[in-house]
Amino acid sequence: MPLSFAEGEISSAEASTYTYQNILYENCTKIYNTDKENLYYLAIGAVNSNKYKLEEIQSENGYIIFSTGKNKYLLTISGIDSSNSVLKITPCNNLYYFQPSIINNIFKYVESNIIVAVE
Repeated sequence: MPLSFAEGEISSAEASTYTYQNILYENCTKIYNTDKENLYYLAIGAVNSNKYKLEEIQSENGYIIFSTGKNKYLLTISGIDSSNSVLKITPCNNLYYFQPSIINNIFKYVESNIIVAVE
């Protein structure tokens, strides 16, 4: 059943990405085939592209804190090896009840703009 919003109609499947849901911790982490530095800059670009507010950036430790409305999120980047890295997005208040579009939008941005590391 389509839902009506100010901007038009969207399906109930699309609406579920905008409503608050319980998010599994496993869904907050993705591994990418790129180095840590490239993934870090892609993550900053994803936060800016989605118009989330950057609260804190720490390049030395590879983390970013950003906010959407009243909620803050910790985005961490860890290197596995020279060509693989992990991107993890978790809520700072440790309550995994939020809009899945917040993490999905960041993952989609990274996936569409990633440059695969070549050895």
